[in-house]
Amino acid sequence: MALRAVRGATQVSADDREVVLAASRELVEKVMAENGLAQDDVVSIVFTATRDIVSVAPALAARQLGFHEVALICAQEMYVEGGMPLVVRLLAHVETDRPRADIVNVYLHGTQVLRADVPPVIDVERAGDPA
Repeated sequence: MALRAVRGATQVSADDREVVLAASRELVEKVMAENGLAQDDVVSIVFTATRDIVSVAPALAARQLGFHEVALICAQEMYVEGGMPLVVRLLAHVETDRPRADIVNVYLHGTQVLRADVPPVIDVERAGDPA
């Protein structure tokens, strides 16, 4: 068993508590599913949000999913002029037998452009799209 890091991001439509929580839950669920992970495999998750998200801490979404024994923390993403707004990111530290090359980083709702250089990337908007 190895300790691996999994990255992910999602963009929300508005800084609204329920919108941010729903998007954050979707991101956590997708990271878990795409990497074949169970909650016991997760050591910790670091969430960041751009400075325009202030309605709620995204880590609450993981708690809502039952991640009560996992270390969670939130931080503000570094501001970069011209950066994508309304973004929640996560960095999950997980125990897995998957080789590093098989870890799936998950970028949802337009955020795949943030790290298109780090394959494999799941783009939820094109998943299942034959084009």
